[in-house]
Amino acid sequence: MKEILVIGGGAAGMMAAISAAEHGGKVTLLEKMPTVGRKLLITGKGRCNITNNCDLDGLIQNMTGNGRFLYSAFSRFTNHDVRDFFHQNGLLTKVERGGRVFPVSDKAADVVATLREVLRKLKVNVVPDQPVKEIIVADGKIAKVITASGREYHADVFILATGGSSYPGTGSSGDGYRLAAGLGHKIIPLRPSLIPLETEEEWVKDLQGLSLKNVRATIYVDGKPVANEFGEMLFTHFGVSGPIILSLSEHISDLFFPHKDPKRDVVLEINLKPALTEEILDQRVQRDFEKFIRKQVKNALHDLLPVKLIDIMIDLAHIDPEKPVHQLTKNERQRLVYQLQHVSLTIRGVRPLSEAVVTGGGISTKEINAKTMNSKLIRNCYFAGEIIDINGYTGGYNLQAAFSTGYVAGLYAVD
Repeated sequence: MKEILVIGGGAAGMMAAISAAEHGGKVTLLEKMPTVGRKLLITGKGRCNITNNCDLDGLIQNMTGNGRFLYSAFSRFTNHDVRDFFHQNGLLTKVERGGRVFPVSDKAADVVATLREVLRKLKVNVVPDQPVKEIIVADGKIAKVITASGREYHADVFILATGGSSYPGTGSSGDGYRLAAGLGHKIIPLRPSLIPLETEEEWVKDLQGLSLKNVRATIYVDGKPVANEFGEMLFTHFGVSGPIILSLSEHISDLFFPHKDPKRDVVLEINLKPALTEEILDQRVQRDFEKFIRKQVKNALHDLLPVKLIDIMIDLAHIDPEKPVHQLTKNERQRLVYQLQHVSLTIRGVRPLSEAVVTGGGISTKEINAKTMNSKLIRNCYFAGEIIDINGYTGGYNLQAAFSTGYVAGLYAVD
């Protein structure tokens, strides 16, 4: 029976341990934190977007960082396999908008509890509070690992699944990159992936906490549109966040990290009413103004906009908020209509890497066997999850990558 040592108790590490144990390995799982699955608990706003219900091509296309590398792993352990795994272990799932898959309970804690219970049933030896300090290599193979407490662990095969550098409070502090570099692996420079954006406009702070649904946001770089997304976004004290903003950040984060490119002009434009043409929106505004003909402009837009947005939109359209509706000119009304579909924000940067949902960069995929997740440099070393240079959009794709690479690494580690 092969002895397998898994380093890292996140989604990829737990699945790697489960896969190795299911296929006959004697598995020990080292986790630096007091418990496994800490980062999983905060995914999907505490609901855990386990995977996405799209087809194989959809999974690959939505992994913006080296998606083709994952073709074999996604084929070997599919999104349907992930759902079946949880169903068979007592956790039912459901499909929501955009193919997003969540537990029926809407509790990330239930996902973590399920994984922990499977580890227990398979008799995986989970050892918490054991951050790995050093990996010792001899004759092209890992001989042992040494933890910060001085304990040594030996095994036949080692799987590194230590996660990225985002949310270090959950254990994802980038330790694995140092360990992998020590093994001779090339580390593609790290950058934040799926990261909130910072804006220059002061009025954004007044909208802190406001969530908008069914809006379209477009990123312009030097006046040219580079990407757009439809869905939900959120205003914060520093700028903007939310699902569509995180996805858009994929297209521009490299312009701001690690240093801002002063030559690039980056603008986010928000269409608050993307389902309507400008003409139809104008007609809608006219109907509202007829309804509130005797009110001031600031009191005539409550049917159209969230309260927090009204004063700001009026100001951006250069209209006197105290002006009676019946005194508005056609030109003023059309300025307001235009503004509703062209809210412009200047992007000045991205949030720190520690706040990214996912870390971009990591171990070069050229040095990993895409079929097995085996290192091409160290015979008995495998990798899984975010430590690899793979990343994707929001929607369950990154967790699917973690589960798939973890499963494959565990499978071939025993093989």
